[in-house]
Amino acid sequence: MQTVFGIRLGVLLVSLLASAAVWFPSFDPRANAEYLQVHFLDVGQGDAIFIQTPDGAEVLIDGGANSAVLAQLSPYMSVFDRQIDMVVGTHPDKDHIGGLVDVLDRYEVDAVLTTENESDTAVARAYARATAEEGADVVYARRGQEFALGASTTLRVLFPETEAADMESNASSIVLQLVYGETEVLLTGDSPKRIEEYLVLTQGEYLQSDVLKVGHHGSRTSTSELFLAEVDPQYAVISAGKDNRYGHPHIEVTDMLFNNRVKIYSTAEEGTVTFYSDGRDVWKD
Repeated sequence: MQTVFGIRLGVLLVSLLASAAVWFPSFDPRANAEYLQVHFLDVGQGDAIFIQTPDGAEVLIDGGANSAVLAQLSPYMSVFDRQIDMVVGTHPDKDHIGGLVDVLDRYEVDAVLTTENESDTAVARAYARATAEEGADVVYARRGQEFALGASTTLRVLFPETEAADMESNASSIVLQLVYGETEVLLTGDSPKRIEEYLVLTQGEYLQSDVLKVGHHGSRTSTSELFLAEVDPQYAVISAGKDNRYGHPHIEVTDMLFNNRVKIYSTAEEGTVTFYSDGRDVWKD
């Protein structure tokens, strides 16, 4: 079992026989929010999701392609707040980890959740160096891990279930489900349809979530009908740059979401998209 005692106290490995991870946060002066807040930051063509829990935990999942993420974080972090409890790099593509290099330089980060998947690019090498220099506890993602971000908030790892070193980059994406009370947010990185459908086979009804971060910026390579039916979200968020050269989101994806009565929000059109939860209901600001 991997156990983390205190958001500020780091990661303590107490057993190699199980993969579950539990995080018990200590008192934090940031713990003054009434609701769980999930901010899908407007970082252009890329992903960056900033989570703030009522108990004061702060988690950043991906950081976009460049330092733009720092400006996007500033409305939600005090000028005196120079610590982030966990940073997650879902996979080693620039539009997901490029900005995390600047985040690791600016903030003190307690833990980094990653996989063994590597890329021989300048930005991936810079991210690896920044992680090593940060001195944060490095945790390799495995299905079944759970990180408790307070009394009733849990971050669950749904994928990968084994070492992802030999997988194609997008397919190696860490898939996470954020659970607060009776509400869930599903975060899929750039996972392609074959991984989504594998998740349906292995996770089934547990995939149901109120909010879906649409895979791969709304590309037609993600969001299969089978997967969407199982997740059955009320809201979908597409993180993409306005007028991006890939044509994201693709019309096939937005039509499918619309036809399934899913309310769609896009960072390209609205800027940062924030959801709140009181543990029973989820709503957009």
